[in-house]
Amino acid sequence: MNPEPEQPNHDEARRTFLKQSSLLTALAFTPGPVLQAAAAEIDEKVAAVFEKIPVRLDINGHKHKLSIEPRTTLLDLLREQLGLTGTKKGCDYGQCGACTVHIDGKRVNSCLTFAVMQEGKEITTIEGLAKGDDLHPMQEAFIKHDGFQCGYCTPGQIMSAVACVREGHAGSEDEIREFMSGNICRCGAYSNIVAAIQEVKGGGQKV
Repeated sequence: MNPEPEQPNHDEARRTFLKQSSLLTALAFTPGPVLQAAAAEIDEKVAAVFEKIPVRLDINGHKHKLSIEPRTTLLDLLREQLGLTGTKKGCDYGQCGACTVHIDGKRVNSCLTFAVMQEGKEITTIEGLAKGDDLHPMQEAFIKHDGFQCGYCTPGQIMSAVACVREGHAGSEDEIREFMSGNICRCGAYSNIVAAIQEVKGGGQKV
């Protein structure tokens, strides 16, 4: 005895038709720029998979083997991939100094620096200044002289302050202020920062 043929589910077919019709209608009325932006985002995600390149970086004395996009800034790599969030993202245009790190001992705005270009160089962030529980002399001086208030710019200030002494620009208050002018403190702790730098310079400690 032949089984009876299954009857079509008209309710299910109707729901499918309505969903498809609604989608087509929505697409028809979606502005062109929105569709282009959506397509571009998809293309960008696909491209990112194929564009990543291997790189080896020395950060705070630790070797890192990474796979990154060529356009990744050192700042984004430090914060988003390595969890080194002491380096702050302020303006993202190299104008505030919050992202300052050291590359081969020289201060650099990491927001303007491509990570792939730093292979073979020694990168130091604020996390790499202290030796275990022993603070760097500049960190101790900032605490002693209240060289910070909200603290957001402090890591960049300290990294620049170390470079200021190390590179021989701490001979006078005016020279210090000139060298440190690229680091903005919206709380206005500049005089205290200068005092901290002068103490480290005068103390003759190795920085």
